[in-house]
Amino acid sequence: MNRQAGGPNARRLRWSGMTDRGKVRPNNEDSFLGQEFDAREVHHLGKTGEGLIGATDFVFAVSDGMGGAMAGEFASRITMEKITRLLPLSFKQSAMGLEAGFEDVIAELFDQIHRALSFVGSSYAECRGMQTTLSISWFTPGWMYFGHVGDSRIYYLPAGQEGLRQLTEDDTYVGWLFRRGEITEREAREHPRRTALQKALGAGNLFVEPQFGAVAYEPGDVFLLCTDGLVDGLYDERLAGLIRAPTVAEAKFDPARRLVEASVENSGKDNTTALVVEVL
Repeated sequence: MNRQAGGPNARRLRWSGMTDRGKVRPNNEDSFLGQEFDAREVHHLGKTGEGLIGATDFVFAVSDGMGGAMAGEFASRITMEKITRLLPLSFKQSAMGLEAGFEDVIAELFDQIHRALSFVGSSYAECRGMQTTLSISWFTPGWMYFGHVGDSRIYYLPAGQEGLRQLTEDDTYVGWLFRRGEITEREAREHPRRTALQKALGAGNLFVEPQFGAVAYEPGDVFLLCTDGLVDGLYDERLAGLIRAPTVAEAKFDPARRLVEASVENSGKDNTTALVVEVL
């Protein structure tokens, strides 16, 4: 990877993130994360901001925790803490010429989170059944690498285009039906089994096989990470419109806030989280 700040592949990122409990649930089991890191340290990013990719990498993630009592919140918290601890180690390895490849690094990250959640869930009655989704985007110079388990999502809006491309696959039976073309987007949203997960981190699942991918980005590209609560309230076309073509009134707010507030207004049945990353 090119680590030279201001080099030919250097780009600026602008991000915004927001999460909302929604109208129904008593607590918020969603979490989102933004970090800038190198081999020595990690900087936690604010809910909005800009930064230059070059000498440092950026990581953004969303997770949707599940489980009894406060287990869902705890699952999301453990997930974010693991990301903070593990990714700087991979940067250090690459700087020393020991780069293992993004799939190896992200696979190890997912495995450690899975093991930690499974251990805590089996050790404490109040955490039994704790699990979480995780969708993570890792920005290096020129490339965004991603890993995913569950039904949170990562979308890609290429520069100059209006339509959304969903990079991740929902780990649900309904998601499988939709990918096969057997049901429409509307039917998927109304299906009684739409929230039944086939994969998640924790909860005693023996095997977890994350989805991996990579996108070569350019100025004007936008990436959206979100939990399923966001898409419960907004169709894909509306998501793209709020990002690319907001009204004058909507444009007063950052993209994540526009998305979350519109979704909660339309639905609000679940915790709702959006994290928008724009390449400048």
